[in-house]
Amino acid sequence: MSEKSYDPGMHTAEHILNQTMVRMFGCERSKNTHIERKKSKCDYNLAKEPSQQQLQQIEQQVNDVIKSDLLVTDEMGDKMLAVEFLDLSKLPLDAPQAIRVVRIGNYDACACIGPHVTRTSEIGKFKITTVSYNNGILRIRFRLN
Repeated sequence: MSEKSYDPGMHTAEHILNQTMVRMFGCERSKNTHIERKKSKCDYNLAKEPSQQQLQQIEQQVNDVIKSDLLVTDEMGDKMLAVEFLDLSKLPLDAPQAIRVVRIGNYDACACIGPHVTRTSEIGKFKITTVSYNNGILRIRFRLN
């Protein structure tokens, strides 16, 4: 991804969306994600397609977290300790012992190397633009205003 298209607000919104999906549906974080400044997408494995009402709840929950002005921090931590509270399945096998953990208040914690906003209120409004559901994969496309 080029620096020109990379957006810390969009990346932080992706973290919030992931945690919202985990909380609402008990699924894993997105395994297939594409984040860009103008629009982004995340794919989730779900047993059934969410209703329109559930999609509206996802959007509302993400915006509620954004509006709550949570502090976004990062810290270096030991991979062996982090495995107790983080999903490290996306880490490459040769990842170093010390990993960077990004926290969004008490809402989310994730191993991540990218830049993020300092506070969630810097993100803007989250909008789901389109969704598709095929073969157990929910694709959510979104943007920020």
